[in-house]
Amino acid sequence: MVRLDLSGKRALVTGGMNGIGRAIVATLREAGAEVFVADVEGDPPVDVTDETSMQAAFERAAPVDIVVANAGTVRFAPLDRTSPADWERVIAVNLTGTFNTLRLAAAHMKPRRKGAIVLTASTNSFDGEAELTAYNASKAGILGLLHTAAGELGPYGIRVNAVCPGLIRTRLTAGHFAQPQLLKDYFRHIPLGRGGEPEEVASAVVFLASPLASFITGAALLIDGGQMAAKFGTWSDDHARFVDDHWELI
Repeated sequence: MVRLDLSGKRALVTGGMNGIGRAIVATLREAGAEVFVADVEGDPPVDVTDETSMQAAFERAAPVDIVVANAGTVRFAPLDRTSPADWERVIAVNLTGTFNTLRLAAAHMKPRRKGAIVLTASTNSFDGEAELTAYNASKAGILGLLHTAAGELGPYGIRVNAVCPGLIRTRLTAGHFAQPQLLKDYFRHIPLGRGGEPEEVASAVVFLASPLASFITGAALLIDGGQMAAKFGTWSDDHARFVDDHWELI
């Protein structure tokens, strides 16, 4: 069994107090890393949209070997009812916040000629899910940051990758997971027949941040149970059944 060993490494994780971020923090610590959490709910609170706040977080964590830009938010509304305020807030946290984190990470890592950065994108980076105009745009933009940063920072020994989760069980998606009929219809299009857990995303993040991924940069790793690979749906009632929160073959 290959074990991820990040002993002696220092990591900074934005949005690390809840959901996927919390799982990333726990998994990094299990691998031996010293982890600093940058979150509006943290102590001290850190706002990824504010450059001064982020600079202070990096100074506390320095020297950083691993940076995970995970902070994010979402607003639901049809395109024509998405308010400028909601648009600006989602773009500020998800896209500008990732830019701030990435830019400061690069500044801290370039003099040391090493480092690993992982961005939290989404399956929504690739498609246009209804009522998520700002979220979709912000996550698509993260892939633009990914490709640019991987190209520019590679010569400095800095790897930049992204994870693209599908529907993961967190407090933000608790309402979805509480509706069996919604899950049945949604998971019909996921080959593995279920949603994901935060720990499954965290494992991928820590892998990409580790020496095991030493020749991987510029990659956007889908963590979606095969959702983006399946066009017309995998599951149907004629050969399977939906039990609790997942599909299974009869």
